[in-house]
Amino acid sequence: MMPIHKLRRATGGLLAGAVLVAAGAFVPMAVAGDRPVVHAPAGTVSGETRGGIRVFKGLPYARPPVGDARWKPPAPPAPWQGVRDARSFGPACVQPKSRPGSIYAEDYPAMSEDCLTLNVWAPEHANAAPVFVWIHGGSLVTGSGSEAMYDGTKLAKEGMIVVTINYRLGVLGYLAHPGLSAESPDHVSGNYGLLDQIEALKWVKANIGAFGGDPDNVTIAGESAGALSVMYLLASPAARGLFAKAIAESAYMITTPDLREKRFGVDSAEAAGEALATKLGAADVAALRAMDAETLINEAPKTGYLPWGTIDGRILPRQLVDTFDRGEQARVPLIAGFNSGEIRSLRFLLPPKPASAAEYEAKIRTGYGDLADTFLGFYPAASLDESMLATTRDAMYGWTAERLVRKQAALGVPAYLYIFDHGYPAADNLGLHAFHASELPYVFGTTDRMPPRWPKVPRYSADLKLSEAMRGYWASFARSSVPKAADQPDWTAFAPAKAYMYFAGAPSIATGLLPGHYELHEQVMCRRHAAGDVAWNWNVGVAAPPLPAQASECR
Repeated sequence: MMPIHKLRRATGGLLAGAVLVAAGAFVPMAVAGDRPVVHAPAGTVSGETRGGIRVFKGLPYARPPVGDARWKPPAPPAPWQGVRDARSFGPACVQPKSRPGSIYAEDYPAMSEDCLTLNVWAPEHANAAPVFVWIHGGSLVTGSGSEAMYDGTKLAKEGMIVVTINYRLGVLGYLAHPGLSAESPDHVSGNYGLLDQIEALKWVKANIGAFGGDPDNVTIAGESAGALSVMYLLASPAARGLFAKAIAESAYMITTPDLREKRFGVDSAEAAGEALATKLGAADVAALRAMDAETLINEAPKTGYLPWGTIDGRILPRQLVDTFDRGEQARVPLIAGFNSGEIRSLRFLLPPKPASAAEYEAKIRTGYGDLADTFLGFYPAASLDESMLATTRDAMYGWTAERLVRKQAALGVPAYLYIFDHGYPAADNLGLHAFHASELPYVFGTTDRMPPRWPKVPRYSADLKLSEAMRGYWASFARSSVPKAADQPDWTAFAPAKAYMYFAGAPSIATGLLPGHYELHEQVMCRRHAAGDVAWNWNVGVAAPPLPAQASECR
């Protein structure tokens, strides 16, 4: 039998009904001449070429997590025979419909519990190219690596291999339950979506060289829940050595449930799982596995169930704030940042608005005690709407971004901070200036490929130049740990001058982002953490409980 590359030449590039010897069997296939073929350890795949970029879609990186494999760690995929057609995305993981009217709403051609696939964009002549692995956002509830705004073509043209992944979502990805823990040889449960991400990185490590990538130069990147996942991966010993750099866009270092104990005012993950099973009328894990996936994914949120990582002592050893305080996270270069208008498109995260400025101030004084004057100086009652938006933004996203770069810099590795403050007419006219995730079309160069209700990004030269600059910075960082872009200012590392990149029109460098804001929210978190019975999630501003007394470790 003639090798496949010789067969292609012998037939003028089109194999119609040709065969390939694989494990002693003849496998029929049909491969067009302009379709690239890659012989990877996982198997041979055939994709397509578009504008000098080779694209391979729907590659399985794990076995289907169905039947008895639901709520079990992912297993490596079974090897396939012959040539796998990789021209179509795999189905999105099962998820509920988006909120009506949401600018983030997507319609997926197919959804399935069998969804653990990834997609690869590679320059035609890539050789030991840096690898950029994208983890989509969506509150760990929605999203897919196949979304048009994550198309990797433009980033791949910067000289990178781009990989986007699916991972289990919602109750299917993050359920913890005593019955599941009893099945586990490690006596833990939950974190299945995170384990999927780790399995995808293992696949990249083993296979990306065949696509022209450098398995030792992998950058993990994500936005929102994808950035939360990046932090989980930075903290997880199981992910160590699978990536060399990280980018976290709009991450949030929130309180995470402990597997078995109620801590920081948060019920244990196993207790939450038991409560969910009771509300769904499932007597045990077997009954939960017998339920239809779509029923589970749609009914679980109605019971109040929310998916989070689980502090299990193994995959996630401890709270993220503790891991980063102890310097136990991965020692890798990092970019972290947030958007100035994060909450403008996420107003459901806001507490109810007080009826008056006086009521607002009274609530702040009750919640923040000796820090109330500082708080009101930053978030005054005279600007009630803007103060509430800024409070939640800073307490979640701004504080997290600065905390990440501070902690990485303390390890002696390069760390870079940014704020995205770029607006454009369609968004600004809706009151959505620099809204949550609005940087994504600029990072990916997909300003013409956004969800249907997304405010239309203009094709102004300034917007195109900003996108070109951001792609350049991200690709340079993935390549060399130093973010640079052609004809743009060099991005100065955060330490020691507290430098940051300001993305608003043309990029510019500044120092001292929102002076004093980080220190305020760090103090609040520290006191709550020391008290041990208060979460540091969204209970901020007028929703804040009385602040615990000053603790010695918080001085």
